[in-house]
Amino acid sequence: MKLIEQVQALLSAPRPWSITQIGDPVLRRTAEPYDGQLGDALLRDLLDAMFRHLPDVGVGLAAPQIGIPLALAVIEDPAEVPPEIAAERERRPQPRLELINPVVTPLGSRYHAFHEGCLSVEGLTAVVPRHAKVRLAALDGAGRPYEAELSGWPARIAQHETDHLHGTLYLDRAEPRSLSTIGNHERFWAAPAR
Repeated sequence: MKLIEQVQALLSAPRPWSITQIGDPVLRRTAEPYDGQLGDALLRDLLDAMFRHLPDVGVGLAAPQIGIPLALAVIEDPAEVPPEIAAERERRPQPRLELINPVVTPLGSRYHAFHEGCLSVEGLTAVVPRHAKVRLAALDGAGRPYEAELSGWPARIAQHETDHLHGTLYLDRAEPRSLSTIGNHERFWAAPAR
């Protein structure tokens, strides 16, 4: 199926979308740089639909996760977490960002390690060290270049989503002994100390 037909079929599919799961080759390939393959209107429709998929599901979505092998991703995080978690993870609301052909550059040498999950790795979580601060350079949906300095949780999200565009999953960067089911993570690790 041609790329435009694939995107049109996706946009007409029932919601919520089925997210591509680990083991599908599209998640392990480097995504093609976006150079207008979809046209302006279809690109806008796709990005808007990707944002509509996020609430109550996740904070970022890369095109390969929905089977589209293009270097596109979206990020939006309302950061609706308890204040103590927000402080510990440096998690604050991240308004919408459209990432077309993104490049993430680490700033400084500080890392943070926290549990991450992924819509494409259902039911699991693991500790992943990530750069605490990064510079994100990308294009927005209108083709305008922008740069942003991100720190804390927004930096983590940007690194996670751009990894998807390079065929990398969080499990590739995770501390293997920290791998857990979501249920056991919530039961043993996420609960407040008693």
